[in-house]
Amino acid sequence: MSDLSAMEKRKLERAFNMVSGYVLAFSNRTFEEFVADYTGIEIYNDKYAYESGSKANRLRAFWKIEPNYIVGKLLDEIFNNWDELHYGFDKPPIPDDCLKIVQRLKSGSPVPEIGAIVPNSDGKDFEVLAKSVRESIERNEPEIGLDRLHTFVTKYLRVLCGKHGITTDWNKPLHSLAGEYVKALKKEGLIQSEMTERILKSSISVMEAFNKVRNEQSHAHDNNVLNYDESILIFGHITNSIKFIEVLEKSTDSKGTEPLKAVEVEDFPF
Repeated sequence: MSDLSAMEKRKLERAFNMVSGYVLAFSNRTFEEFVADYTGIEIYNDKYAYESGSKANRLRAFWKIEPNYIVGKLLDEIFNNWDELHYGFDKPPIPDDCLKIVQRLKSGSPVPEIGAIVPNSDGKDFEVLAKSVRESIERNEPEIGLDRLHTFVTKYLRVLCGKHGITTDWNKPLHSLAGEYVKALKKEGLIQSEMTERILKSSISVMEAFNKVRNEQSHAHDNNVLNYDESILIFGHITNSIKFIEVLEKSTDSKGTEPLKAVEVEDFPF
C-alpha cells in the first residue's frame, strides 16, 4: 500500500476535482482504459469498489491498495496528459506540490523502470504474470521474481516477433527470439545508428545468459537463488531494454511503416 499522507491526498483530490466523485474529465470507459494502459491494473475490479464505487472512490482505493511506485506512475501519467484530461473544464497549471508527491512516490523503487513491465497483448494470465513480476520489486525481493521475469520477457518478445511477421516456435529460447527481433528492426530500417544496433545485439547474449539464471539460479527449480544485488542488476537491464522497446514500438505505431525519425543511442536508457 502507498504511504500517501492525508495532506498529500487532499492536494491530489483538489487537483483532480474529486469532490463530486469524478476524476478530471475521465468517463468510466476512459478511466478504465487509462489505468490499464499505464499500470496493467483493472480499476473496475471489485477490490477497488470503495464506498460508492465512483471514479474518485476507486482512485482513493487504488492509492490505499497499490504500492508507492505504481501509484506514482499513474499520477505521473495523469500529469503528463494534463491538458487532454481537462476537456470541458478550466485548465489550471499542474500544482508543483503534486509533482513533488509524484517524485517522492517514484523514487522508492530499486528498479526505476519497473513500471515498464506491462503486457503488450491482452490476456488475464499475462496481466497476472506482469503484476507478480512488479510485486517482487515492490516487496524488494528481486530474487523471488527472476523466473517470472524470464517468463514475462519471453512472452513479451513472442508478441513483438508476431507483430513484425516473425514466425516463432514455442520451443524457441529467449535469446533466439531477441535475435530475430533485432534482425527485423534492422531490416525494417528502424535502427539508425551502428552503436544502437550493437547495443541491441549485445542483449542477445544477455538473454542467453538469462536462460541459465532462470534454470539454475531462480525458483523455477530447486536451486540456490541468485543474490540480491545481481538480481537487481538483471531486473534493471531487462526493464531498461523493455522501456526502450516500448518507445520504439510506439513510434512505429504512430508512423505506420515509416522508419523512426530519431531513435538513436542517446534514447537508449542505459
